[in-house]
Amino acid sequence: MTEPRMQELVILKTIAETLNQSNELAPMLGTVLEKLLELTGFSAAWIFLSGDGPEYVFAADRQLPPALEQAGKEPMKCGGCWCLERYWDGRLKNAVNILSCKRLETARKQGTGDTRGITHHATVPLRSGSRRFGVLNVAAPGKERFGDEELALFQAVAFQIGSAVERMRLEQYHRELARLEERNRLARDLHDSVCQMLFSLSMTARAAESMIGGGQSEPAIAAVRDMQQLAQSSLKEMRALIMQLRPAGLEDGLVSSLKRYGEKLGLKVQADVRGVRELPRPVEEALWRIGQEALNNIVKHAGTKEAVISLEQRDAEAVLRIHDRGSGMKRTAAISEEQADEEAGTAAGTSFGLITMKERAESLGGRLSIATEPEKGTSIAAAIPLFYTHADRGENS
Repeated sequence: MTEPRMQELVILKTIAETLNQSNELAPMLGTVLEKLLELTGFSAAWIFLSGDGPEYVFAADRQLPPALEQAGKEPMKCGGCWCLERYWDGRLKNAVNILSCKRLETARKQGTGDTRGITHHATVPLRSGSRRFGVLNVAAPGKERFGDEELALFQAVAFQIGSAVERMRLEQYHRELARLEERNRLARDLHDSVCQMLFSLSMTARAAESMIGGGQSEPAIAAVRDMQQLAQSSLKEMRALIMQLRPAGLEDGLVSSLKRYGEKLGLKVQADVRGVRELPRPVEEALWRIGQEALNNIVKHAGTKEAVISLEQRDAEAVLRIHDRGSGMKRTAAISEEQADEEAGTAAGTSFGLITMKERAESLGGRLSIATEPEKGTSIAAAIPLFYTHADRGENS
């Protein structure tokens, strides 16, 4: 096997492994471009995602020349260009050489920045079967034409990317469908249980009112007791149903969603992911709720506007850690999962939240631990097995 052919196989294998390890679109596209440039020696690459109409999203890039980095990469986010025009009108069917880049040509004419000698780029449509998703552009300084072997490689990479985008969109569609089905089931459960209880509560209250008006104190007291019991049963049933409801906001992945949630609370969030794999849905949901509560506690009690979120995905478990360098809790020692609901929360006024976090982790066979020190901050770690069973949750298998 010739050396160029071997190099091509290495590139395709590396790109395939990168695509298979990710379930978040934007990070995946950026990593693929990084690998492509690293392995081929070209200097810049970017991706536009688009359907059949004249609209597009600037989805990913690596090593853009400064002329295209201006104002938060504004030149890449507005206006048309020759490659997209060919894509939209159906002329772009395979990898091709574009005579020149309209965006870079505009930058040169307007003198808005250094183009680093890049004038041309190869353009490849991203597709999976008959479905089209956008274009991949690859460029290098002084290179006005790409060879057939280079274009064939770009074509193969673009096909891999297109297939990955299709897979992610199908997964998102199935998630949305499952969520709709789950919400419909919960609506039926609400009607069959909670609504019936509330109806009984209303009727009992009306009867109690009549008894009080008629001077029947003892029957009225008994009716009030029945109302209390019905209210407690309704509350318990409602909480159980709410716990089953799949949370919205996880479409972009657990860590990205938690980062966005923390930023909405006014926090500056640093995020890190170690290991890339798809989390089982119950695990993802539990960690999402635990992470939300931890970020809420930082805002309310830590006295800091910064937080660090990390997710470590091991072979057997996922570990979510949320750390702040705030005021800490009053206790100076590390707080174990057994102590969390009894001691740590009461010191910071967050007992109920910590109890809930602990219960969520333990319901899936996991554990919650907290380390805190005054004026040095608090760290919360939730570790949940990835392959839990009914027995792990204290149920019969």
